[in-house]
Amino acid sequence: MSINNFFILASGSKSRILILKNLGLNFAIKQHKIDEKLYKKSFTTLKYSPKKISLQLAKNKAKNIKTNNTLVIGSDTVINFNGNIIEKAKTLLGAKKKIKKLSGKTHTIISSAAAYFNNQLVWCCSQEAKVKLRKLNDQEIKEYLKSCKPDILNCVGCYQVEKNGAIIIERIEGDFFTVMGFPLFPFLFFLKKFNVKK
Repeated sequence: MSINNFFILASGSKSRILILKNLGLNFAIKQHKIDEKLYKKSFTTLKYSPKKISLQLAKNKAKNIKTNNTLVIGSDTVINFNGNIIEKAKTLLGAKKKIKKLSGKTHTIISSAAAYFNNQLVWCCSQEAKVKLRKLNDQEIKEYLKSCKPDILNCVGCYQVEKNGAIIIERIEGDFFTVMGFPLFPFLFFLKKFNVKK
């Protein structure tokens, strides 16, 4: 069974693009132009929960792409660690510190998606999964980062579960695609029901 509804993905995330391309879905990629850091700072000041921040960012990304009669999908992923959002590392040293902080502990990944049609919200969803990293010493972290490509800095948790991130993960509780950064199954159910095609 194929799902042919055309949509625009308002994201440059390699993981999300990979997920959707592997299913042969009919979509185009258009990068949103919102300032995520600015919004996160504002939402944190407003004391939004990590889940609400993720969902609102997904909505803002989709809403940022103005189209007529075309479905636009925005998505966002945050890591909730002890009630605080973990930001992306800017350097490999920062990645090392982040992995050391998460080492041996459990964090929650929240992946959200939102769909806009004719600039109106028609669907949204958030899913959570828990990830526990193995207890890692400095040498193991060093070897792991050495095996990673620089694009690991684009990953919130400094790991890609579909690649060598599995090396440092002890266990996952929840949906694999949520950990990758997209609530896939609820999205496919929505897309199957959505009856407007390009």
